[in-house]
Amino acid sequence: MATQKKNNSQSLNAEEMLSRSETFIEKNKKAIIGVIAAVVLVIVAVVLYKNYYSGPREERAAVALYPAQEYFAAGDYEKAFYGDSTTYFGLAKVIGEYDGTKAANLAQAYAGLSLAHLGKFEEAVGYLEAYDGSDTYFASATRAALGNCRINLGDIEAGAKLLVDAAHKADAQSLSPVWLRQAGVAYEKLGQKDKALQCYTEIKDKYAGNPMVARDIDKYIEKVSE
Repeated sequence: MATQKKNNSQSLNAEEMLSRSETFIEKNKKAIIGVIAAVVLVIVAVVLYKNYYSGPREERAAVALYPAQEYFAAGDYEKAFYGDSTTYFGLAKVIGEYDGTKAANLAQAYAGLSLAHLGKFEEAVGYLEAYDGSDTYFASATRAALGNCRINLGDIEAGAKLLVDAAHKADAQSLSPVWLRQAGVAYEKLGQKDKALQCYTEIKDKYAGNPMVARDIDKYIEKVSE
């Protein structure tokens, strides 16, 4: 009997809770529908943005960047940055017109690297610092270029640190020993022979596979060991 009363009580409680829920929904129906509609609209907006605006815009940005990449690969840094005055009007235009796209971010790196090659170090710094990417090659190359710009602008210690950081980030036989040697030479200019020695020793220990750098590294080590 007690069990039956308990079951009846639980059944009544469940019915009461259901009734309250129905009453709440009925009273707040408009607000609930409004919230659901708002969530649906946000999802639809995101899908539309990706499919009909962001996606096509990314494609247009990539097409706009392509001539700069071609000129840069050919070593024509002037045209890569400034354009050819016919169909391609320069990296600054790509960055401004397609701000927020991956191609525009990549254009920051190309712009900074092009200006660094042209010896316009102060202008290059702004673009190199604006680039924000995780690609190993470009992230390390822009960091190394920024380091060389800093050195050429007189901030030798900051530049050397950036070069070492770029070398470690890339960890590549082709690039890392070049940047470490540049950093070592910079530290020598500062009279910091211990740091220069660290750079040169790292080349000898880790990057002996690069003959362009490794073949002379003993001379660099000997010079700072005196």
